[in-house]
Amino acid sequence: MITRLALALSVSLVAVPAAAQNTTPPPVVTPAPAEPAAAGTDQDEGFTFTVTDENAWQDLGIAIPAFATSRDEPTPANSQGTRALGMELARVIFNDLRNNGLFRPVGPDALPKPAYDQITAPAWNVWSGRSAEMLVQGYVRANEDGRLTVGCYLYDVQLQDQLVREGWVVQPNEWRRAAHKCADLVYSRLSGESPFFDSKIAYIAETGPKDHRIKRLAIMDSDGANHRFITNGQATALTPRYSPDYSKIVYLSYLNGNPRIYIYDIGTGKQTLVTQSNNPTFAPRWSPDGKWILYSMAIAGNTDIYRVPATGGQSQKLTDSPGIDIGGSYSPDGSQIVFESDRSGSQQIYVMNADGSNQRRISFFGGRSATPEWSPRGDLIAFTHIAGDLRIAVMTPAGRNMRYLTNSWQDEAPTWSPNGRIVQFFRTAKGSGEGSLWQVDLTGENLRKLPTPVGASDPAWGPVLP
Repeated sequence: MITRLALALSVSLVAVPAAAQNTTPPPVVTPAPAEPAAAGTDQDEGFTFTVTDENAWQDLGIAIPAFATSRDEPTPANSQGTRALGMELARVIFNDLRNNGLFRPVGPDALPKPAYDQITAPAWNVWSGRSAEMLVQGYVRANEDGRLTVGCYLYDVQLQDQLVREGWVVQPNEWRRAAHKCADLVYSRLSGESPFFDSKIAYIAETGPKDHRIKRLAIMDSDGANHRFITNGQATALTPRYSPDYSKIVYLSYLNGNPRIYIYDIGTGKQTLVTQSNNPTFAPRWSPDGKWILYSMAIAGNTDIYRVPATGGQSQKLTDSPGIDIGGSYSPDGSQIVFESDRSGSQQIYVMNADGSNQRRISFFGGRSATPEWSPRGDLIAFTHIAGDLRIAVMTPAGRNMRYLTNSWQDEAPTWSPNGRIVQFFRTAKGSGEGSLWQVDLTGENLRKLPTPVGASDPAWGPVLP
């Protein structure tokens, strides 16, 4: 018999407008109701064997078969119905889990399909006989109000035990969020780490020739899906960063050579001017409490770091050294700032207190070092190391234990996943100069390119969605 689905998650979903002037209210994800009981079956019944790769069962870690459905019904989420949608849900979960370097999942295209009433009564002999250690099963059901109910279950096959379960009610166009939530549930339960799949990425979308690039602010899911342009390209957009509570994005806008720092409200589509100047301005960044915006500005050939209230107002100068001080990323507790400066004769990484005091250099690796970003965990700083090629590297906040994560011609501008396990950056291709977004884990071994519809640069990974 199917047990009732215990639910612990209530998530409110933030919609991303297609353009800044769009103020469509966001849809909402609500907790899934308890599932009704269904007739039991023999454990071997109800399976359709569709294994397409026999070798996929060798050394199997996590099995993720297609999500079942109580009745195959049409839905705006998939024109072929909820049965086909169940396959797509499992594919998203499979791709999330396989790209982080921790797990060895096998996806739905290589697995048998459980029946609906086997979701809470797994066929243990089927899975244990194929060396599955963990099993992710779920269901999707079309509701009368047009929404979808999605349930997610994680089982330990060897112990024949349910480890965790949750469910969500979502709008049809938000079905991928339910899949990401399921992947987050599995990831957190098995790794003990904070989740990161149900998050958004902001970046700069680039089109046009190298000498006349159009740069627009864009947003997409953490896996590259649900892409949206936020600005129209009339003004050049640069260096976006999410606010700590995910509700806003700060970015730099250049129109007719005049720089402005804007805050874009994701929920309302409203843009607010924070500060503007006739002087070159760079790299706005949030403080962890969301009260301050850090940025750099060049006056009379000297570039220093400033901070300004996020609500606007008087800027405060934090550095005052000859040369160029750029960037700036707060430590998670807000007590320190890491930045780059050429005061020693070349670009290097420095750390100072949040008020600008106690400035000291921490990079002594040869070559140059730039674009530092403090990890959300506080234990590492990611940066661009320039010694011939541009490579992504990490070091401790004390400047020790430097190691490379990438080895390409031009990788730069790292940004961290919300849990501090993955680093995202952009890579520039030789010749064309086209940029693309990439991710790599802390081992440096699990590298992948994110799909974007156009060229991409300046990525910024946002917090996990509420």
